[in-house]
Amino acid sequence: MLKDADRHALGEKSANPVSRYPWKTALTIATFIALLLVPTVAPALKNYKTVDLAKVPALLDFPVPKRPGDSTPSAVNPEDVRMERLQVLAPQNLVDPKHALDHFYAALLKDSSARILHYGDSPTTGDLITADARAMLQSQFGDGGAGFVLIAKPWAWYQHRGIEMEASGWQIDPAGAGALHDGLFGLGGVSFRGSTSATAHWRLNDSHMRNIEVHYLLQPNGGSFTVEGDGQLLGTVDTSADAKSAGYASFKIPPGARQFTLRVTAGEVRLFGADFRKAGPGVVYSALGVNGANVTLLSKAMGERFWTAVLRHYSPDLVIVNYGTNESGYPQFVEKTWGIEMREVVRRLHLALPGVSVLLMSPMDRAERKNGGEIDTIASLPRLVEIEAKVASDTGAAFFNTYSAMGGQGTMARWYTSEPRLVGADFIHPLPAGAKIVGELLYKALRDGYNEYRVRNLKEHMAQDDSAQKANP
Repeated sequence: MLKDADRHALGEKSANPVSRYPWKTALTIATFIALLLVPTVAPALKNYKTVDLAKVPALLDFPVPKRPGDSTPSAVNPEDVRMERLQVLAPQNLVDPKHALDHFYAALLKDSSARILHYGDSPTTGDLITADARAMLQSQFGDGGAGFVLIAKPWAWYQHRGIEMEASGWQIDPAGAGALHDGLFGLGGVSFRGSTSATAHWRLNDSHMRNIEVHYLLQPNGGSFTVEGDGQLLGTVDTSADAKSAGYASFKIPPGARQFTLRVTAGEVRLFGADFRKAGPGVVYSALGVNGANVTLLSKAMGERFWTAVLRHYSPDLVIVNYGTNESGYPQFVEKTWGIEMREVVRRLHLALPGVSVLLMSPMDRAERKNGGEIDTIASLPRLVEIEAKVASDTGAAFFNTYSAMGGQGTMARWYTSEPRLVGADFIHPLPAGAKIVGELLYKALRDGYNEYRVRNLKEHMAQDDSAQKANP
C-alpha cells in the first residue's frame, strides 16, 4: 500500500494527509539530526562530535516528494520517494562484510567509551601509528586514559606518547626472545623480574588520571612492591600465592598527581605493566608492540590459558592484530605458514573474547633496493596481504588493508624520496610524519565505519516504525 507521500509523488490525493503522515519516522530523523548538532552548539561536548556539518548533505540524502503539478519524470518508483536513501561515506580499505566491528561501534554509540588493544611489531613499540590513531579517537569520543604501559623500556626506542619512563634493576624477557619460555607474559608480551634494587618511574603529561592498576604475576615465594604517586604511598602489594596466576593491584590516584614510582621492597617479583585510566567515559587505546615480533608471538609464545585470563580481565571492545612486516622477508613462511598462524591467533581471540571485535591490520609497504638501484616493494609483501585478507574473510574478522590504503606497490619508494621524508633508509620503519599518515588512515576508516553503523541502526529503527505504523494505522 502506498503512503500519502508516495501518492503525492504520483499525483494522487490523500483523504487525510495530516493523520497519515509518518510522524514517527520524521521524529526519528529529527532526533538524529539534533544529536549531530548538539556537540556544535554545546562546546563542552565538542569531543563527542562525530560528523562534520559540512558533510551532512553526503550523510543524509532524502528525496523530496514532488507536489502535484511539479515537473516530474514520466516514470516514478514509489520507493524512490521514501526516506530510505540514507548515505554515508564508505570506509576506505576496511573490509567488514560480516559486521565484525559492530561490537566496537556499539560500545562507542552507547556511552562514547571503548577499550582497544593494538598488538604489533616495531613501529608499535615506539607508539608510532597508534599514538596518532589514539589522539584522533580520543578527540572525537573522549579521553579515557593513557592505557597500558610496560614497566621499563625493553628497547631504547620504546615509548608511550605523553609518558616519560625511567627504570633500573630489571631482568627483561620479551615473549619468544628472552630466557623465559613459560608463556606467562601478561598483556604486553614482556616479563620484568626484579628484586629490592628494582624501581620503575613514570611521569605523565596529563594530570587527570584517576586510577593506576599494576599487572603482575602471583607466584609461590613472590616478593612485594609499593606504588607511590607524587611521593605519596598509594599501597603495598604482596605477590606470593600457592600457584602462578595473573594478578592486578588497583590504586586511586591523588588529584593532580603526575609522577609514579614502583619499588620492589622484598624478595623477587615478576611484573608486566601498569594501566592508567581516567574517571569518565572515553577511548582507552593500548599499544602493545614487541620489537621484531611476528604472528607467532600470539599464536605460540603467549600461553593460551594465561593470555585468555588476561584478555578477559582487560575486557577490550576491539583487538587489532598488526603483524607481517618481519614475516614478509621470508617468502616460504608467507606461503606455507603465515595463514595457519594467523588463523590460530583469531581462534584464540574469538575463544577468549566471544563477540568482541577483531581487526586484522595488514603491514605497511616494505621495500628493497633492486639490482638496478631502484627501490620497490619486496615480492612477498602483496602475497602476504592477500593471504591475510582471506584469513579475515574465513574467520569472520574485519580487515584493514594498510598496504593499499597508503598507496600500494612502490609506496615506500615514494615516501623515501618525498619531502619531507616519510620512511627511514631501511624502507621499512616510518618516520613520525609517515606514521601519522597511517594512523589517520586507520582512524578515518574506523570513523566512517562507525558512521555507517549509526545510519544502519537508524534505518532499522525507521523500518520498525514503518512496520508498526502499517500494523496500527
